[in-house]
Amino acid sequence: MHASHHTDLNAADPIDVTIAGLSTAPPHDMTENLENQSQDDLESHLAQVQALLAKMRLVEDLVHRQGGPRQDLVENLVHKQNLSELQRKLDELHPADVAYILEALPIDERLLVWDLVKAERDGEILLEVSDSVRESLIQTMDKPELLAAAESLDTDEIADIAADLPHDVIQELLTTLDAQKRARLQSTLSYPEDTVGALMDYEMVTIRADVTLEVALRYLRRLGELPDQLDKLFVVDRDDAIIGVLPLKRLLTTDPEASVAAVMVEDFVKFHPEDDAHEASQAFERYDLVMAPVVNAAGTLIGRLTIDAVVDYIRESADADMLSMAGLKEEEDLFSSVWHAAKTRWMWLAINLGTAFIASRVIGEFEHSIAKLTALAALMPIIAGIGGNSGNQTTTLIIRGLALGHVTPANARRLVKKEIGVALFNGLMWGSVVGVFAWLLYDNPALGGVMALAMLLNLLVAALAGIFIPMVLERVKRDPAIGSSVLLTAITDSMGFFIFLGLATLLLL
Repeated sequence: MHASHHTDLNAADPIDVTIAGLSTAPPHDMTENLENQSQDDLESHLAQVQALLAKMRLVEDLVHRQGGPRQDLVENLVHKQNLSELQRKLDELHPADVAYILEALPIDERLLVWDLVKAERDGEILLEVSDSVRESLIQTMDKPELLAAAESLDTDEIADIAADLPHDVIQELLTTLDAQKRARLQSTLSYPEDTVGALMDYEMVTIRADVTLEVALRYLRRLGELPDQLDKLFVVDRDDAIIGVLPLKRLLTTDPEASVAAVMVEDFVKFHPEDDAHEASQAFERYDLVMAPVVNAAGTLIGRLTIDAVVDYIRESADADMLSMAGLKEEEDLFSSVWHAAKTRWMWLAINLGTAFIASRVIGEFEHSIAKLTALAALMPIIAGIGGNSGNQTTTLIIRGLALGHVTPANARRLVKKEIGVALFNGLMWGSVVGVFAWLLYDNPALGGVMALAMLLNLLVAALAGIFIPMVLERVKRDPAIGSSVLLTAITDSMGFFIFLGLATLLLL
């Protein structure tokens, strides 16, 4: 039997135990209140730090204006007092809270606060901040500081920040680690970012199947400290191949004289390091996992995947998707320079500009029609706008289905039929509404009919575009969340203008 120890400080999950049918899990509204309280605390800590920084600037400015024979001495003393007060506040905060504050501060204030953080906490905080903020902090640190920060972390945590560390620091770090830790770090770094191998850690407790539960309990007591997110022990043979898992609840509630082999679970979820991290996160949600073993091709236990790593991955993926839909890069710092921020947004602005020119040329082809019936200019944005909104609804549904693995070649045809049916229903209903509106507004029933028909046709176009754009992007190995909205807007705008103005030209003029 052997174990590894995890030293991170992580917030405990809400306790969920059931005794004699009475569940003590916190009710949903209580959990929501706790989450709100946590966010309120974070914002309160940030406000306090910002207030201290503002007070420091104000006091030092007043002292500087007063002058005097010992001005430099007084300014230095006041500065140290202000820094001391700010440092005391930072020392009270969890590393994740300090990271939150650093991300919310402009560059100059961020670096001032970072200088006040105690050196032994550098590694934990670098692990918590976003990639872009981590990069700005690392640039201010010298090699000894970076080595000290990295050496304070576990192997899987070092791997999380390794991409942002200078190459010479990584090389020197590898020489300072012991053989086991060095081999584990090199192994973790060898896996692609979105795989289980990149997320796994090595903090696990293993036992043999031929010992009793009493022996296992005595062994756990001797360990003293257990890894976080531990809800089961891994049962291995003499070659370290996993043959089962022993849930802690069975260990604690079963006769101590029973053997591990008699109590262990042989049907359990396990992962390979090459498995897709997104699929693994879905498995964690589907099977309510807290941790799961990671094995190599031979079945040998090499690590574990835990719920905290999965939650971090899901959050980072969701943040990246939200930014991508707006044409922003994941690593963009809230307070990055104007030049850097502008460069990251050029490509999508250029694409938007190109699609806008296409839409304008469609309108330009019908300028004579618009000149003859000016009502067309006022009504055509309605057709394009409704089409875009309807298409976005379809696109969001398809992207979610692709992410969850629900959209497959087997059900794609029925999905297309269903969305076309929704578009037909909405087109007939809302097309009639806008048609009557246009008829009454301009006293022109023919215009109302054109409006209704254009609405129906553009909603059909929007439905088809909303389905096929993300599916095609997925097929060509591109992220559907990044380009779908831009391409959809281009199609619904251009086709909306073309359909409406084309029908009006044919039927009204």
